[in-house]
Amino acid sequence: MIDLHNHLLPGIDDGAPDLDASLALARMAVQDGITHLVCTPHIHPGRYDNSPASIQAALALFVAALQGANISLQVSAAAEVRFGVELMVGIGQGAIPFLGEWRGKKVLLLEFPHGEVPFGAERLIAWLLQRNIVPMIAHPERNKGIMRTPSSLKPFLKQGCLLQVTASSVAGHFGPAAQAVAHELLAQGVVTILATDAHNLQHRPPMLSEGMQHAARIVGDAKAEALVKQIPWEIAQSHFA
Repeated sequence: MIDLHNHLLPGIDDGAPDLDASLALARMAVQDGITHLVCTPHIHPGRYDNSPASIQAALALFVAALQGANISLQVSAAAEVRFGVELMVGIGQGAIPFLGEWRGKKVLLLEFPHGEVPFGAERLIAWLLQRNIVPMIAHPERNKGIMRTPSSLKPFLKQGCLLQVTASSVAGHFGPAAQAVAHELLAQGVVTILATDAHNLQHRPPMLSEGMQHAARIVGDAKAEALVKQIPWEIAQSHFA
């Protein structure tokens, strides 16, 4: 399986605090059947001021540690980018790493504020699409605004946004409201991929298999498998070429 949203890189955001934690998470991911992951640390101006350079430095440490510990996991890196005007500046400066490609467009993992769908979001998304960048909205099922009004996602789907739903939400670990939205999105056939959004071993582990099994009850085995294998590979394969 291939995980395209996680916080396994050491010491650069609210995920793994150090290399030991990164390796423990990597071991758990491998145990769950994950073979490839694109690490996506936060780029959140004022909170996590990551850049391609800081992300690549953390990735190099992680890759060397994985080899040293003999952990068989293929890793690369992109970022989970917070919604805001700074994103437009970052794109202009070439300072935003992309998750991969989808149908000829670059894929950006885009995070909305947790409490709401931001005002004017369609305008920023239109701006990105004009630049051949398609946003993949991170964990929409956990956004409080979307939980309250699931139909608020419709304009973004109409624009062509992709959706990344958290595997643990599908399995019920983020509560019944997030699970209900995740299941509804799966039933509607609008989920692009499942990912772990792993931060730690206890509460947010790097596990995809349980979420995939729950998804299979809604969309069937083949489609559930595609959400963690074929589709993420199609998006991110350039990272591993």
